[in-house]
Amino acid sequence: MSDKSDNQRSWGRRKVVRALGALPLGIILASQLSWAAPATTTGQAVTDDTVTVGILHSLTGTMAISETGAQEAEKLAIKQINESGGILGRQIKIIQEDGASDWPTFAEKSRKLLVNDKVAAVFGCWTSASRKAALPVFEKENGLLYYPTFYEGLEQSKNVIYTGQEATQQILDGLNWVAKEKGAKTFYLIGSDYIWPRTSMKIARKHIENVLGGKVVGEEYKPLGDTQFGSVINKIRLKKPDVIYAAVVGGSNVAWFKQLKAAGITSKKQTLLTISVTEDEVLGIGGENLEGFYSIMKYFQSQDNPNNVAFVKAFKEMWGEDSVIGDVTQAAYLGPWLWKAAVEKAGTFDVDAVVKASEEGDIELTTAPEGYVKLHPNHHLWSKARVGMWKKDGQAEVVYTSELIEPDPFPEGYQ
Repeated sequence: MSDKSDNQRSWGRRKVVRALGALPLGIILASQLSWAAPATTTGQAVTDDTVTVGILHSLTGTMAISETGAQEAEKLAIKQINESGGILGRQIKIIQEDGASDWPTFAEKSRKLLVNDKVAAVFGCWTSASRKAALPVFEKENGLLYYPTFYEGLEQSKNVIYTGQEATQQILDGLNWVAKEKGAKTFYLIGSDYIWPRTSMKIARKHIENVLGGKVVGEEYKPLGDTQFGSVINKIRLKKPDVIYAAVVGGSNVAWFKQLKAAGITSKKQTLLTISVTEDEVLGIGGENLEGFYSIMKYFQSQDNPNNVAFVKAFKEMWGEDSVIGDVTQAAYLGPWLWKAAVEKAGTFDVDAVVKASEEGDIELTTAPEGYVKLHPNHHLWSKARVGMWKKDGQAEVVYTSELIEPDPFPEGYQ
């Protein structure tokens, strides 16, 4: 009985070999690869022909003015990836959730996407408050978040890839520029009242006082969504700072800049540098209300390079000719492409393997709209800082571009 069974198994193997011999080599290799390396071993929403990801931004509430562009850019990137063949032979499916400008909601929706929907990655969050709320969920469930917003730094999580700038790539470089170019010595700091503006202003104050030898003549915070800036504007007029340094966030920017102009505080009389206004916000503010003021970002829609020309064209074709593209929108566009590069390098969607591939220092994008970017082992991107001066048409004239800046989320002396 044993000899017969062995003969049957041997005959069965010979039939398989003959069958494989009739197949093209590429199919055999693909079959061997699929047997040897499953696309996921951790229960993610991956089938033979699809992989599911999450998009989590505020579609409603005060942050919708800033976050709408980010989710549009992520969808564009995913569409282009799918049209080019997908990832590991799979088309990307999207489950979208609304964080509703409410930080506990971001945590709740993150848990749903990771635990219930078992998405392979999430592209989302905008404010540091939403990221901080979601972070414990990603770390507990071992999910992977691609976070697109410029932020205060002082963080590095295994479960987050930060595609926006950290403090040394935005705050410090911008302050150096305004001190040198405008001879600025006195600064009035104003921001929305939550973690990112407060931490950013703490870093800015240390740099102004300890490095630039300047003076902070006022510091003020307003609740997120607040629209009453009269008292702050009166204090600014009294103090007469060389620079208003602003981190007002979301819909509050509309009231802030309109009220500044109504009070006669314009670029003809006052230098203002903001770290929180992109083309997305200017669309709501109106270019005429901040003409001549400055933003420090890594990307502006007006950048003239082949990558950006193609990106702007594709974005407008998908989302309408009147749509605009801001810094965070562009950084959000990078997320799916960086994920694709890491997944294909790892040969699997498993988070641990994708993170390991991301940390090896050789993932780069030569096609990024902002120009060349490279993923650092600390999960942040090498990138350039740019100062843009706002024009009446809502676009920015780039007046300064730095060299490529290595990310340093924990700069010595600023923690």
